Amino acid sequence: MASGPEPVGYRQLVPFAALSATYFAHIGFFNPYLPLWLKAQGLPITIISLLASVQSVTRVFAPYAWGALSDRTGERVKLLRVSAAIALAASLGLWWPGSAWWIALVLLLLFTHTSSMMGLTEAAMAHLVAGDWGRYGRVRLWGSLGFMVTVFVAGAWFERFGMGSFPAWALVTLAGVLACTWWLPDAKEAPHEGRAAHAPIGAALRQPVVRWFFASLLFHVMAHFSIYGFLSLYLDALGYSKTTIGVLWAVSVVVEVAWFYAQGRLLPRFPMEQWLLVCGLATVLRMAITAGLASWFLALLVAQMLHALTFATHHTACIAMVTKHFPGRLRARGQALFTVTGYGIGGVVGVLAGGAIAARWGFRPVFAAAALLGLVAALCAQRVRTLQEREAAPV
Repeated sequence: MASGPEPVGYRQLVPFAALSATYFAHIGFFNPYLPLWLKAQGLPITIISLLASVQSVTRVFAPYAWGALSDRTGERVKLLRVSAAIALAASLGLWWPGSAWWIALVLLLLFTHTSSMMGLTEAAMAHLVAGDWGRYGRVRLWGSLGFMVTVFVAGAWFERFGMGSFPAWALVTLAGVLACTWWLPDAKEAPHEGRAAHAPIGAALRQPVVRWFFASLLFHVMAHFSIYGFLSLYLDALGYSKTTIGVLWAVSVVVEVAWFYAQGRLLPRFPMEQWLLVCGLATVLRMAITAGLASWFLALLVAQMLHALTFATHHTACIAMVTKHFPGRLRARGQALFTVTGYGIGGVVGVLAGGAIAARWGFRPVFAAAALLGLVAALCAQRVRTLQEREAAPV
């Protein structure tokens, strides 16, 4: 009797944990404090929202391009190293004083080479863990820990020393990312030749359950760009200190880490499609609390604690759905479509619409609109669940 594939040991996953930790350590300071750095440059909220959307713009095209190149060449690790090196070089442009156009160019180059790094890495990691989402969570939590450390430490640092050292933080954290890409095992995957290199993805996308999944993903992540793009500015406008802002970001990551650690025992209780619905409803609650009760610190703590569901649970459920519906040689492109749909298209629309709303009516309506987007995501997730139950029902 043929034996199954040999289980992957933790030693093989340690480099992935290190890369996740350093990458999200970079994200942990860059994303929450980029709007505040741009504000310190004297830029108005409309320009800040446009510049903050550059990352999402790159996620519309970069992940799929890198994913297709990875499928064709099999050089995933080499591509990660090249991306990290160019991103590190691009970050030097943040030291050069320039107009909003110069900052946009620097961010475009930087984000083009960082926006797909985790897509490539997580596609490989999801393949290695082979559906063991408990093990996936225990590796992925190191990214959350990296984020938590820098979002808290950077908040305290910027509170004391100001935003002038923002470029130095970018340089140091991206150097760590580059170093960890060289720790990854230098293994080349067999490239797909001929027709295999262009495996048709249309058949997967024509499945109704897949289309509704991507619709739910789009609105769910779009809602969260109220958090990613405007929470720090919102809390700053309400008079919260940068240290307190960092603490609130850190709280969201503490519960995220706890969930990733425990999800191996919790996720099997419901199908992934049902978890998508739960996450959508939790998003409605989180955004409604942030919109209506942000002046109450304890309410904000509760809202941030819901991050365990609205991000961590949702992220794993989405990776599981992508792995299920885009197997084998479709995996890298399926993962790229996840990034393009949610963090690309959803991010661009979310940040630009949020910036327009904030400029006209203030920050509170941004989060009220996000609650409505969360409701739409939940309705789409309910449709995914219904379709999946029909497919599973005996004929």
